[in-house]
Amino acid sequence: MRGVAREAALAFDAPYTDPVDRPVPAADAQGHPVVVDDAAGCPVFVARTVSGFDPTAPTPDWMARRIQLAGMRPISLAVDVTNYVMLETGRPIHGYDADKVSGALRVRRATAGERLTTLDGTDRALSPEDLVVTDDSGIIGLGGVMGGETTEMSSTTTRVLVEAAHWDAVAMFRTGRRHKITSEAGKRNERGVDPTICEAAADRVVELLVAHGGGTAEPGVTVVGTPPAPTTVTVAADLPARVSGIDIDAATTRRHLAAVGCRVDGEDAALEVVVPPWRPDLTDPFDMVEEVVRIVGYGAVPSVLPTPTAGRGLTREQRLRRRVGRTLAGAGLVEVVSFPFTGEAALDALEVPADDERRRTVRLANPLSTEEPSYTTTLLTGTLAAAARNTGRGLPGVALFETGTVAFASDVAAPLLGVDRRPTDDELAALLDALPRQPLHLAVVLGGQRENPGWWGAGRDADWVDVVGVVRDLAGELGVEVQVENDQLAPWHPGRCAKVVLVGADGARTTLGHAGELHPRVVARLGLPSRTSAAELDLDLMLAAVPDAVRGPVFSTYPVAKEDVALLVDAAVPAGDVEAALRDGAGDLLESLRLFDVYTGTGVPEGKKSLAFALRFRALDRTLGEGRRPPRAMPPSAAPPSAPEPRSAPDPSMVMQAALSPVDRGKCRFDHQR
Repeated sequence: MRGVAREAALAFDAPYTDPVDRPVPAADAQGHPVVVDDAAGCPVFVARTVSGFDPTAPTPDWMARRIQLAGMRPISLAVDVTNYVMLETGRPIHGYDADKVSGALRVRRATAGERLTTLDGTDRALSPEDLVVTDDSGIIGLGGVMGGETTEMSSTTTRVLVEAAHWDAVAMFRTGRRHKITSEAGKRNERGVDPTICEAAADRVVELLVAHGGGTAEPGVTVVGTPPAPTTVTVAADLPARVSGIDIDAATTRRHLAAVGCRVDGEDAALEVVVPPWRPDLTDPFDMVEEVVRIVGYGAVPSVLPTPTAGRGLTREQRLRRRVGRTLAGAGLVEVVSFPFTGEAALDALEVPADDERRRTVRLANPLSTEEPSYTTTLLTGTLAAAARNTGRGLPGVALFETGTVAFASDVAAPLLGVDRRPTDDELAALLDALPRQPLHLAVVLGGQRENPGWWGAGRDADWVDVVGVVRDLAGELGVEVQVENDQLAPWHPGRCAKVVLVGADGARTTLGHAGELHPRVVARLGLPSRTSAAELDLDLMLAAVPDAVRGPVFSTYPVAKEDVALLVDAAVPAGDVEAALRDGAGDLLESLRLFDVYTGTGVPEGKKSLAFALRFRALDRTLGEGRRPPRAMPPSAAPPSAPEPRSAPDPSMVMQAALSPVDRGKCRFDHQR
């Protein structure tokens, strides 16, 4: 409230009287003895004693109400008075039951193995970095954070020993985090408190205990140490004007700095600003600029847009990533962004095996949730959760995609380096080798209704063909060639899982990821629509294979020659293998090749299937004629001389003869040709 009153007086240009400007009794040797072994951790320690206190005296209603409005709970008069003075002045106060304190108080660092039971009933193992308060019996308080249970004030306390001490802010912060203690006193001490008001705050506590608890202030006053010297900052008088763009002269700068409690000395060109003890946050010249400008008013700062430097456009990776997003959005998918964290439960839900690389996660030192303490190795955990959340809220179908990095743990341990010198090149290389591998991935999820029903006909649910089609469309947009092969990998259905293989310009084959229908158990466990399909690809590998210059299509003005063939193959033969064989043998005039039917049933033997392909041929310089078989074995001498015939669409049977190996030819035969 002391700080709030000061700011209100500044805002309304009203006079301000500091509540800690009060006469206090001088220190003497009659107070409770105090010894400070660590002056850096505790520069000032003040002790006062009140005897004859009535522990049954009630807290005044006005005090209890103000404590409640500040978000705290009234407990007892002795405790409430210390909390009230802390809220009033900003100085945390601690009270001991003086009859439970034996001997002198001592401030020191804890030693390894020492323990303390704090006021919240928790037994804590102390660190050598912790500042503690002790007496002849041992440790009685965690300095500046929380008192000990042995000297706690209770319903029988008649003598109160008041402690008002200034503690090192860094030590308070580390102690609070180490022991996971969040107290009102600790929060203030770790942010910095006015070190010059310890005597006034202790005197205010004594005054209230005497006035409302019927106690008597004992004559002794103990003060150990002196407050740290105030900080002085040199500020150019024209710095506020140069930074803000407002016409602020030196006189205005002096006046406003004095208004916030600073003492300003020096010439007009360079001002020596002595920081007030209650503002430990003012440490450099630009902090002073902020104080001056906020009083002048941020509304006076002119709006001037800086002149931007000439840009170099998007990088290749940025352009490709945007192309990926546009392609997937054009296919009807919506982008989602999930938290990149996972846990064992999420991987268990996907039935990822224990020896799978995706189980080797990178554990975070400070995770947001103990249930998800690791960086994810697969985007499917977050994307499938988003799909389940949306379908659970009534959506008939979902089509989602997500791009993001995943992390795979490194087998190399990071070296521990000092901060006294720059690391050598070898040490930097070792650090980089220890970093987790973080590739960019793409996840796609299709589930539920894919095509809506209407007057045009019935709707259709998404299946594994759709998700494989999305992968193929994306590859076509990027100008890379992919092929799909049968595979098995969790969380996909064993019989409906496709491995997506990238085929390089040199024929090299690289696995990009997997696509297909999810396992029914995974679908049921996550609450997804039946036969939900998904894909996950390594986008870094795919984008690296994109050619720098993609040639556009060349259009022919001549008509297309159409050939449809149906091939009878073993049921175990992948359609992709047959398609690849057809494509290899079709020649340069092949314009497109599409599988349009898979048939099993009447007329097809058991263990076989009929694959129907549509082949389209076109030439750039002529109309193609009807394909026909070449003559059967004829001696070269008997062949009549003739002009070479124009090239035409190859006969499908000859395509198969040229494309299929002898073993494949035994597995395939023509069923019909149109």
